[in-house]
Amino acid sequence: MARHYQAQFDTTREMESSDFEIYYYEDRVLENVSMHRHDYYEIYFFLEGNLSYQIGKNVYPLSYGDICLIPPGVFHKPNFKNNDLPYRRIVLWLSPNYYSRLSQSNPDLTFGYDYGNEISCHHFPCDTTTAQMLFSQLLTIIEERNTDSPFKESTLACNIASLLLAINRNIYVTHKQEKVSINKEQRSLFTRLCEYINANLDSDLSLDAISKTFYVSKYHISHVFKDNMGMSIHQYLLKKRLAASKSKILAGESFKDVAATYGFTDYTSFFRAFKKEYGISPKEFKNSYNISTQEHKEVTDTIEHAVFK
Repeated sequence: MARHYQAQFDTTREMESSDFEIYYYEDRVLENVSMHRHDYYEIYFFLEGNLSYQIGKNVYPLSYGDICLIPPGVFHKPNFKNNDLPYRRIVLWLSPNYYSRLSQSNPDLTFGYDYGNEISCHHFPCDTTTAQMLFSQLLTIIEERNTDSPFKESTLACNIASLLLAINRNIYVTHKQEKVSINKEQRSLFTRLCEYINANLDSDLSLDAISKTFYVSKYHISHVFKDNMGMSIHQYLLKKRLAASKSKILAGESFKDVAATYGFTDYTSFFRAFKKEYGISPKEFKNSYNISTQEHKEVTDTIEHAVFK
């Protein structure tokens, strides 16, 4: 996380604005936190640590990417097991008034909190792909929050709404939908293609491989994807893989390993694609974040120098 975005944890911290606040925390010296509650909605995204989280009377073990949706007035606290790992998380607070305004424009935004209250459970695990997507969305909100770009407030509202919808969809698909009988064969080919791609970003996703998996011609897959998405399946896959690569980089993986994971033939091709998509190199992206990693610095420096010599 960017050094200038990292916040110092304070047990007495309250909302500073009337709408929302977002914080990235990384604590290496852990102190016990007592049960507490807030007057606002909290979206808690767990990154790293050795702990469980108590919400009300329930205690949940935490893994990377877990989401906790904590409504106003509900007591909660972390329970640390030991100090072996730093405690990293992102916390987004929404004032009741702001949450209400968002939900008035789209009632679907309240599903996650409503369902959590219904089943008395506020902890929702995510698979790795979904966790990386949510992490990327949270990073976008943090970055936008710290800019002076035109239409900033409207953009932030859209970003937060998008995050809530992504969380709610994950909750519905992985929790509530388990109780509903759904015939997967009745879902559109396009929907199944997107789901397959998002779940297998680190696998062979060539048109030949996808065609064999779905028993559909390459031409038909390309045609369906172009008609529904407005871009080629190759462009969509590239964007998804580059977005996922950001989380891998921040998790400390080497650039060469990240490139290989997402199907790039070498670091140079990954570098060029990343630079074109985000306007900065993978190294520049990593260096702006306070993550301790062991990189092959001499190799990447040489490649980047050669590319832009």
